[in-house]
Order: sequence, then C-alpha cells, then structure tokens
Amino acid sequence: MVWSVQAQMAQKFEDGLVYKPTRYIQILKSQKKSEKLVMNRGFRDSTPFSNSASLSTSSLAGSNGVCMMRSTWRDEQHPSFLNFISCFLKENSFRLNIVPIAPDFIFNCGGLSVAFMFLTNWDGVDTESFYRKVQKLKEQFANFYVVITLPTKEQNDSLIHSYIKYGVRLGRPTFVPVRDLEMGFEKIVKIAHARGACKRQDALAKIKAEKEKSVQAMEIYLQVVTSIPGVDSHGANVLNQTIGSIEAIAKSSKEYLLETTDLSPTTAETITRFFRDPKFYLAPKID
Repeated sequence: MVWSVQAQMAQKFEDGLVYKPTRYIQILKSQKKSEKLVMNRGFRDSTPFSNSASLSTSSLAGSNGVCMMRSTWRDEQHPSFLNFISCFLKENSFRLNIVPIAPDFIFNCGGLSVAFMFLTNWDGVDTESFYRKVQKLKEQFANFYVVITLPTKEQNDSLIHSYIKYGVRLGRPTFVPVRDLEMGFEKIVKIAHARGACKRQDALAKIKAEKEKSVQAMEIYLQVVTSIPGVDSHGANVLNQTIGSIEAIAKSSKEYLLETTDLSPTTAETITRFFRDPKFYLAPKID
C-alpha cells in the first residue's frame, strides 16, 4: 500500500508529458540479454566511464533547463547507461554538466531546482547510511526525490521493510520505485520537467494577476482625474505620464502643470483649485 501511494504521487507529475523517442533507446533495448542483466544490477562490476568531456558536452542546447550530475555517481555507471542519459537529455533539450554535488542529480527548470538521489542497485546497500543521507538531503533541498531501481519483488519488499523500520514519513521525501535504469532516469527527467512547468505557470499567473491589478488601478485613476471639471481622458493620460500619481498632481502648482504638460492655463488652474480650494471641489457641479 505504501508504494502504490508513492507511485501515484510520482505519477501525478507526469500526466500530459510526452517525450520524443530516441533511436538510441531502441538500440539500447535490443542489446543482448546478458548485458541487460548487468545494467539492471547497476554496473557495479563494470568499467567506470572515463570520457567525461564527451558526456558533459553532449547536450548543449539546454532550452528546457540544466541537468547537473554528481561526478562520483557517474564514475560508478556503465558507459552504455551514460550514453543513454546523454542521448535522452539531448533529445529533450537539457544541458548536462558533471559537477561535485551532494545529490546524484540536480535539475534546474523554469527557475526551480529539483534534486534526485538515484540508487541503481538496492542489493547490499547499507540501509542506515542510505536513510541518513536521504534525511540530510531532504533538509537541504525543498524539492527532493529518491528514485530506486527494484527489478524484483524481493528487493521491493526489502525496501518497504526498511522504509517502515526507519520511520520515513510518506512523501517526505517521495520515493519512486522503478523496474530498470532507463525507466528510472526517464522518471527523473519527467518529474523535473513537470515541476519546472508548474513553476513557470505559477510565474505567468502571478504576472497576469499583477497586470490585471495594474489595469484596475489605472481605471480608478482615470475615474478620479476625469472627475475634475475640464479634464477628459486625454488630459488624464497626460497627467499620468508626466506627473504620475494623484497625490503628485494634488501637490503640483499651476506653473508646474503648464511647464510639464500640454494642458491649457484654464485646465491647469481648475486642477490646482480642485485639490486646494474646498469651496471649489465641494460645490455642486452643473454640466
């Protein structure tokens, strides 16, 4: 039950997202079964990837954001999986940087940072150290996810047992169990992309709200200024652009109004009297 809820929490960030298929994914899927089994074990016994320059510069566009990969995590992975990561990021317009960071990945999308811990092999994990690191990263990053490759039921049961044993609060952080490495990284990219998209939508909504507020304020401004006898909408806009606020208009002298605007002397005189002579602005207005 714990993991079904966790899976639902992770899935809600992926609804509506479609990623472009890559030819490399198809090639990777067709590899020999023996190599696939090694990949699912996390490549712990494989040769570390050494060509860091080609990996770090493989995705240069970065229109969707930046992916930062922990350098020591990279050294533990098989070249085939690293090539898959590079191709997948490039297809989805993410720039990849290899840096010495605490989590395994940090994605910067739409002004939002999302951190990930990606455990590619659960077997033999020191659970106490693992959950201690999870707790530490959770405190450092507001948006933090733990992705774990669990190809067998035994591994899944083991993780659930440890999850309960160490008293992890549901969703703090969110655990995302996956069946294989490729699925795990695809989940990471989709979650990061979705969170960034939500952040951008929130920013756009805020800008829209501010714009609507500004329009409403301008409407009120025009209503007040055009209530002055002899001042039409053109005159109100002129005053807004040259003088500014209603308070500034009220403090302006006739001479200053004539100097800074194209209003007539009669209108300038009316404006100064309107704000300074109670007998004038309290008197009944007859059109």
